Amino acid sequence: MELLSFGDTGWGDELFIATLMTIAVSITAMLIGFTFALIFTPLKLSNNKFLNLIANSYTTVIRGVPELLVIYLFFFGGSGAIMYVASIFGYNEYIEINAFITGAFAIGIISGAYSTEVFRGAVQSIDKGQFEAAKVLGLSKFAKFYKIILPQVLRLAIPNLSNVWQITLKDTSLISVTGLVEIMRQSYIAAGSTRDPLFFYSFAALLYLLLTFLSMKLINKLEIKYSRGY
Repeated sequence: MELLSFGDTGWGDELFIATLMTIAVSITAMLIGFTFALIFTPLKLSNNKFLNLIANSYTTVIRGVPELLVIYLFFFGGSGAIMYVASIFGYNEYIEINAFITGAFAIGIISGAYSTEVFRGAVQSIDKGQFEAAKVLGLSKFAKFYKIILPQVLRLAIPNLSNVWQITLKDTSLISVTGLVEIMRQSYIAAGSTRDPLFFYSFAALLYLLLTFLSMKLINKLEIKYSRGY
């Protein structure tokens, strides 16, 4: 256990900070994913074929491309795109995007594709009579969304969003290729320094399992809260 002690003799403090980084990236990516889902879910449900095409292209392409490739595209392609735009304005120096921003945004786009499908399915699962009742009552669009649609969407979506969260949490291990020091990257550094890869990679697995376990406890409470009437 000396390898996990805090201070100069162990790697405990480094792994603790790396765990916090993993949590920060995961939460940021989920928030970005929700933002994309809020944009593309209405497009998926729209009667406009062109809007449907845009949304379907997004979810199909992102879910069909390996997550690591998406991260590479944003990490290397993002810098190139920004440098190209900067060159138009006369700035020709090298621009490097922050690894945290790149990783969170790339994983957020992946999370958003899955979240979009989850929310689409949840909305379509609501009984049509609910919408008709809201129309008969003369509720405004905001009241209909906030009082009728949103609570039911959350109830139906939370179980599947828990899977999206698990995917997002595990995908953070892929952004180690960008140099961001999260659990996987820190375990790699510690394993190389101590020449004890089995110990540190096993401990990394335990950390991911712990985060998953705690996440499921929280998600189960949310599921119970939004299912009280059922």
